[in-house]
Amino acid sequence: MAGIKALVVLSFTGAIGLTFLMLGCALEDYGVYWPLFVLIFHVIAPIPHFIAKRATDDSDASSSSCQELAYFFTTGIVVSAFGLPIILARVSVIKWGACGLVLAGNAVIFINSCKILYI
Repeated sequence: MAGIKALVVLSFTGAIGLTFLMLGCALEDYGVYWPLFVLIFHVIAPIPHFIAKRATDDSDASSSSCQELAYFFTTGIVVSAFGLPIILARVSVIKWGACGLVLAGNAVIFINSCKILYI
């Protein structure tokens, strides 16, 4: 029963994060869909973790260079996901309100992703 409860909570928070992202694009004041490119970062963020998990067969080691490299690449992807809306707002492609909504959505989705990967 606890697994189902965790799944419901994770899906609900994921939906909230995507709602923030869509609001940053679709509200009438903003009306520009450039922030949706952040979804590319959401898709590729877990890939280094899954590759490192598959490549690392030694479960006795507390840390391996493959895992550390995966953490490095994942951190770069997450930082890029937060940086893209800021750059777009800075060059006036999107408004700062849309940037705030996208950043809030990023925070919710990436925190949610961390919970999913390490459950």
